Amino acid sequence: MTEVLRLEGITKRFGALVANDAISLHLQAGEVLALLGENGAGKSTLMSILFGHYTADAGNIEVFGQPLAPGNPKAALAAGIGMVHQHFTLADNLSVLDNVLMGTEPLWQPFSRRGAARAKLMAVSQRFGLPVRPDAKVGNLSVGERQRVEILKALYRGACILILDEPTAVLTPQESEALFATLAQMVAQGLSIVFISHKLGEVLRVSHRIAVLRGGKLVAEARAADTTQGELARWMVGHAVEQSARRPARHVGDAVCVLDRVDTAGSGHDRLHDVSLTLHAGEIVAIAGVSGNGQVALAELLSGTRRAVAGEVQLMGRALPPSPARLVPRGVARIPEDRHAVGVIGDLPVWENAVSERLRSDAFSRWTPLGIRWIRRAAARAHAQRVESAYDVRGAGLDAPARALSGGNMQKLILGRALTAPEESGKLNKRKTPRLIVAHQPTWGLDIGAVAYVQAQLIAVRDAGAAVLMISDDLDEVLALGDRVAVMHGGHLGDPRPASHWTREQIGLAMAGT
Repeated sequence: MTEVLRLEGITKRFGALVANDAISLHLQAGEVLALLGENGAGKSTLMSILFGHYTADAGNIEVFGQPLAPGNPKAALAAGIGMVHQHFTLADNLSVLDNVLMGTEPLWQPFSRRGAARAKLMAVSQRFGLPVRPDAKVGNLSVGERQRVEILKALYRGACILILDEPTAVLTPQESEALFATLAQMVAQGLSIVFISHKLGEVLRVSHRIAVLRGGKLVAEARAADTTQGELARWMVGHAVEQSARRPARHVGDAVCVLDRVDTAGSGHDRLHDVSLTLHAGEIVAIAGVSGNGQVALAELLSGTRRAVAGEVQLMGRALPPSPARLVPRGVARIPEDRHAVGVIGDLPVWENAVSERLRSDAFSRWTPLGIRWIRRAAARAHAQRVESAYDVRGAGLDAPARALSGGNMQKLILGRALTAPEESGKLNKRKTPRLIVAHQPTWGLDIGAVAYVQAQLIAVRDAGAAVLMISDDLDEVLALGDRVAVMHGGHLGDPRPASHWTREQIGLAMAGT
């Protein structure tokens, strides 16, 4: 086999942090190399160095036996390296052809050679089994079709080495199967692929070899045929990982929240149409669906940041107020989809983020004679310390900015903030423990260890009597945690059914609108 890529002794430091520590890897023609690791293990840094976004402090890279100029994305593209990011970088208002052409022609060229470009695009599409409609507007395409366009963008530019970052994160099972068939066809024609994913079953299925990073170091390499999911998990986190097993609710109680024929405002499918749903104490209702089909509207509605324009929403028998400040005291806790932009304020210290949603409570503030609310700093820091300890938030300290936390530890901080009630006079105030938890993509982008931890906490709070609404793109998570499962498509919500009544294929078809 021909070696197409070699990384030798790649080292990258950010201050005192060694993100990559003398990592050496190689890739052969027609090979799929899976790259695994916890959040913060160094995968993204290594790929950014390969693609020219970062410059390594030590080490070198060779592509087809030739040295690759460091810190130069243009040189990486010219050498045949293409990258398909997890979050698509497409212009929805432009056609497929326009998106593929973008950046491939010089600005001073007086006209676009669209005829030749169309012919080349169709040739690449046919060669690799990636059918597209060149004149279709990207905004009208399905998620699977958009990903196809992203891959074609790289292949159109002559990529021989393709980096795929979490390529199935937003795909239905059927779309994932189609992608796997496409990857098999691509490697059969000599393309080489670096496959980054947290889904160990997929990794074992599509890859030839697997490399595992931990703490910035390469800790293991193995042929996919010679290892197991359990062994991969141990390499990733350094110890055995206990997966969340299917465990049905022990006792389902009264209705906590009821939606009756609710509509919300919004654009496209990011709204609700005639949605009815009842959430009971002591159960997890899991919502599956391709992102962008109304899940954001549902989460925002129950978190108080979006209003219903029709229908009724009741919490514990009373109308649900469209106000987060009023919902938190009434026992509504949220785990938002975007932990960086919505979940925390990155520049504020960890302790302030830990109490940020309860600052108006008497536990953490008081009114002064001048009518100013004064923060009870000692009580707030003590609460933050309890959250940090109980939820194993590592990597910073109470006074460090929240942005210094890894993705997994940031999610633990958000989880602890949502589920930990404040103490008053040294005793837990049970009246302020959560009654309804809205968990939107609670494990998105987390490594296997953090996933297992977050899922265990959601099961524990359900068993303690809370109603949990979990919105997730991960069907394994939906089927493992959901007591009842419903599917969203086009802003509509199907009837929730017991998880045992669903198969992955049935959920996939419902996600596609069938």
